[in-house]
Amino acid sequence: MKLRVAVIYGGRTGEHEVSVRSARAILDGMDPARYEKIEYFIDQQGKWLPKPILPEPGAQPEIDVVFPVLHGTFGEDGTVQGLLELADLPYVGAGVLASSVSMDKEMMKRVCKERMLPVVDYVTVTRETAGIPEICSRLPFPMFVKPANLGSSVGISKAHDEKELEAAVALAGQFDRKIIVERGIAGRELEVSVLGNEAPVASLPCEILPSREFYDYEDKYLLDMAQTKVPADLPPEQTAELRRLAVECYRAVDCEGMARVDFLLEAASGKLYINEINTIPGFTSISMFPKMWEHSGIGFSALIDRLIELALDRHKRKKATRFTR
Repeated sequence: MKLRVAVIYGGRTGEHEVSVRSARAILDGMDPARYEKIEYFIDQQGKWLPKPILPEPGAQPEIDVVFPVLHGTFGEDGTVQGLLELADLPYVGAGVLASSVSMDKEMMKRVCKERMLPVVDYVTVTRETAGIPEICSRLPFPMFVKPANLGSSVGISKAHDEKELEAAVALAGQFDRKIIVERGIAGRELEVSVLGNEAPVASLPCEILPSREFYDYEDKYLLDMAQTKVPADLPPEQTAELRRLAVECYRAVDCEGMARVDFLLEAASGKLYINEINTIPGFTSISMFPKMWEHSGIGFSALIDRLIELALDRHKRKKATRFTR
């Protein structure tokens, strides 16, 4: 009997188009002999087509497991995960807590710092309290300015002076009330994929070689000029340290299922910094999460199988928990 998999994609977010592309790749990559595919599309106004999943146990008897492919707000931030918990449906990827902590760049950094993991110096402001002189007194230029809760490099700018910083804060403030400003790191951009529940494992790392000053949305999805190197050209001990830090970051935020951990390797100091963790990484034909696993010995279809197995295993374990007296 085929496993009935509901793929949720689209969404009310700046990453809507990326989600559609990721979902299409996943649907195409699912073995038709093993799975019956059910599509749930959410448009940019938040309307579910053909119908919404109801937050009630047993309300969706036609679904065996859910594969959320919603990048960013209202999908990767714990909101949809909460809906699926209420519906008592197994689902791929991180739970509510890990999703929400990982999505918020400030909270992710706080959790990593508590675990003594290396993160870049940063300042957090809101769009109402973004004092440019105060930021300048705390961080050197250049700085990266980001919405605290968004992915795919949407709303991110690099500021070289006060005028650019002011414009960058205004742009980031359009996408989130909370804004994070980081010390700019000159060096290499590296990524590691992580897979698993209680015993997570890390892939071989890759290096991103941007065609622009940094790896922004256009470079990721529109220009098709950024280059990637899998595996990254690093000494064995540095590769091992990247993989260790990726797993430690994954554990720190209590992640399950999958994530992609992004790093910066500072040229001047040779120091590695955890930049962010993405709990629903891109799954398009050019996305690095599946590419890294392919180079680590797990092909695209086998990766989908593994993620579904992890989702079912976690749900089975959760059934051992009592929720009433």
